[in-house]
Amino acid sequence: MKHGCGIIILLGMLVVSPPSQAGFFDNFFNKAAPTAQEGAPDNSTIVNGLKEALSIGTKNAVNSAGSVDGYFSNQMIKILLPEKIRTVADFLGKVGYQKQVDDFVLSMNRAAEKAAPKAAVFFSDALKEMTFDDAVGIWKGGDTAATDYFRGKTRDRISQAFKPVISSSMNEVGATRSYKEMIQQYESFPFMKSGSLDLDNYVSNKAVDGLFYMVGEEEKKIRTNPAARATDLLKKVFGK
Repeated sequence: MKHGCGIIILLGMLVVSPPSQAGFFDNFFNKAAPTAQEGAPDNSTIVNGLKEALSIGTKNAVNSAGSVDGYFSNQMIKILLPEKIRTVADFLGKVGYQKQVDDFVLSMNRAAEKAAPKAAVFFSDALKEMTFDDAVGIWKGGDTAATDYFRGKTRDRISQAFKPVISSSMNEVGATRSYKEMIQQYESFPFMKSGSLDLDNYVSNKAVDGLFYMVGEEEKKIRTNPAARATDLLKKVFGK
């Protein structure tokens, strides 16, 4: 009975309490029932955290891809023979020119590895275009939401910027020469003709695809692996 009276008295106090006491009860119940957003990072923190994550991810991706064998030894991004000339390569391999075919594949990947560091500035510029709404959507998205956004907004521009670098690199490492020699050897046989191929465009696109793949892997690590969150800001944004 005493408990029942206590409840009635408490309810009566809520109804007739003056403003000062009502404020006390408001505070009491607010503290007892925190909102779903309590503890979440604020807007500025989300934007800064995402940009830091992408900055770290792109840096790691560029460093990895741009190292010796960064493309060639990574089966996920290794640049393989273009589909248009696989018949050429298969034929040459069978008639004693496998080394030339292998050298050509290696030279394409060496060109990509040489060009990869040039992408860093384009990734950095693209980050500056990210709006707050973009950032919030990415933060709430999947494991590669930032990378997908990045690819959609900047891939064409990066590809165009990559082409002259790739072209120069292809000449320096001998990829263009290897390709021409391989085609000449193939067409020296009777009735053998190869189709045309924009080699610079092919290698450029594959090199950019490989970089975005690596950026995506870095983003996944930061989102899903606490050990990959190397700074306090990343821990705050991606730890929630």
